Amino acid sequence: METNIVVTNRKARHEYHILETFDAGVELLGTEVKSLREGRANLQESYIHIRRGEVFLVGAHFSPYSHQGYVSHDPIRSRKLLLHAKEINSIQKQLDIKGRTAVPLKMYFNSRGWAKVQIGLAKGKKHYDKKAAKKELDIRRETDKEIKEQYK
Repeated sequence: METNIVVTNRKARHEYHILETFDAGVELLGTEVKSLREGRANLQESYIHIRRGEVFLVGAHFSPYSHQGYVSHDPIRSRKLLLHAKEINSIQKQLDIKGRTAVPLKMYFNSRGWAKVQIGLAKGKKHYDKKAAKKELDIRRETDKEIKEQYK
């Protein structure tokens, strides 16, 4: 299945251990879809909130569309996510466990052109986990660099 990734939340993978992922549709206004197609969205400070059996994306920023008229959308409004009831119940059970949270990982357009959000059920990393991950990444970069120089 072909997807067109528009926005990723790189900070989420640094801050959390991702335990499980879900794909959800997003209820967007027309100017928000056009803004997303231009890549003018930001998921950095956003999170997932469940209220009365409905799932919402809170804190995501969609910049105003560049070719809009006089009517605009609120850039930071809450947007409803579209999931099946079983998925919502599964997410709610995970969120009831202490230390668990749900964060948006990426927004993309699927092969049919629908805007989707990948949600990650996550557990926060400790400071030493982040430090170890950074050290591992540095080691991987160094070895890749040495291999590349060796084959020049």
